[in-house]
Amino acid sequence: MYAYMTHLLRSCPNTSLEFRTGSSYGFSVFSKRSNLIKSKEFSRRNFVVQSCSTLPAGEVGLVENETTQIGTNVKVDLATQFGWKVRRLAPIGDEIREAAQLQALSFYEPTFIFNDFFFELFKAEVLAGLLYKLRNSPQDRYACLVAEAELTGDDEKASSSDSKQGLVGVVDVTVLRDQNVLNHLPPDSQEYLYISGIAVLESFRRRKIATVLLKACDIVSNLWGFKYLVLRAYEDDYGARELYSNAGYKVVSVDPPWQTSWVGRKRRVLMVKHNNLTP
Repeated sequence: MYAYMTHLLRSCPNTSLEFRTGSSYGFSVFSKRSNLIKSKEFSRRNFVVQSCSTLPAGEVGLVENETTQIGTNVKVDLATQFGWKVRRLAPIGDEIREAAQLQALSFYEPTFIFNDFFFELFKAEVLAGLLYKLRNSPQDRYACLVAEAELTGDDEKASSSDSKQGLVGVVDVTVLRDQNVLNHLPPDSQEYLYISGIAVLESFRRRKIATVLLKACDIVSNLWGFKYLVLRAYEDDYGARELYSNAGYKVVSVDPPWQTSWVGRKRRVLMVKHNNLTP
């Protein structure tokens, strides 16, 4: 969860959001049992959740304008393999909420007390961050990619039960220019594609969904013209590191001990992939 919040704050330097009630997008920031907190900061476990104002049974939606319309090609499949397909997230309330829910379930760390309350806060922050990025990012600078079952009659492909599940995986793709990362890239590199927030529903893991998500990231890198893809993984998460290595990522650096151990953070590795795709 800490890793997700770190990326969220990096991707959204300005966390103030504009909400409208009664939107056609139709989703709530908090569940009915936890619609409290008004413009306060709540800190827990080394991260800060900045809550939004109380909404009395109201709903919030994505506030769009002419320059921030999202994803006109959401129906185009970026990658299709192993019975799964990956596309851009559709700017629809239910789907945005579903993607945020999926990431929240994957990155939330349960607590001994008030677990439901803390989870609702964390889910609300994930949803708010996703809304902010969708509303404020150009279409060639940020994309939320989602995986779902491929609709086909082939028995070797997804089953009918899979096709009814909806979203089974999600990943964020963001153009960044962190100098600490650029130091590990060729001198002429000015920006790179940062892969983060990759999540797969627990009941669908080990079914190659993450592999297809990473393949779609390669396609986005090619479409946007970026040679290098970058991601981070925990040093002791050997399963994730093997997944990334198999996808072509190589470790280029490790968090220094002074930056991790004394503040209770897990050590991470920085992994880079050179995209060899051609148009």
